[in-house]
Amino acid sequence: MIRVLLADDHSIVRAGLRSLIEDTGQMQVVVEASDGHEAIRQALEVRPDVAVIDISMPGMDGLEVINQLKAQLPELPVLVLTMHEEEQYVVRTISAGAKGYITKRSAPEQLVKAIEQVHRGGHYLSQEAAELLALRVARGERGQSPLDRLSNREIQVLRALALGRTNREIADNYHISVKTVDTYRFRLLKKLNLRNNADISRFAIQHGLIEA
Repeated sequence: MIRVLLADDHSIVRAGLRSLIEDTGQMQVVVEASDGHEAIRQALEVRPDVAVIDISMPGMDGLEVINQLKAQLPELPVLVLTMHEEEQYVVRTISAGAKGYITKRSAPEQLVKAIEQVHRGGHYLSQEAAELLALRVARGERGQSPLDRLSNREIQVLRALALGRTNREIADNYHISVKTVDTYRFRLLKKLNLRNNADISRFAIQHGLIEA
């Protein structure tokens, strides 16, 4: 029996995913989490065999969750299950240590196989994610996205600013100072040639980091 942690901020989505997982008779969702902080706490307490994590969750986003899980539970395979199909998300989550990446639209057909694969120690990419990585390799250094110049933390701050969070909220969420958030914001404006937070929001929507 494969013991699964399921982290997603939508209860209806979690219910559907739980059914997909437990209908196999070979897997069990032993714990659910609705945000990143809870996902980490539950993982440390329950020690599941596989963690299925959404990227876009309140409080702490999926990239930070992956970083912390890999630091504290390095043997725990993390499978990213998300609505995002943008290249940056695929590249950064795999680089952070995720063992798999599938989209929610492919979940009915691929979720069970993906969990089995990462539980065995392998990797699993949905067709969409694999194609994005292949295109990136084929493109090489030409036609790089502006996001390629940003660190993971800069991406996180960019998303938070685009979502309208205050510098204090961002600082509290990532356990950094407000001054550090100000520094990240200044760097983002300079690197991306933007003027203000409204420009940041438009940029984030244009590049698929947040929904319009």
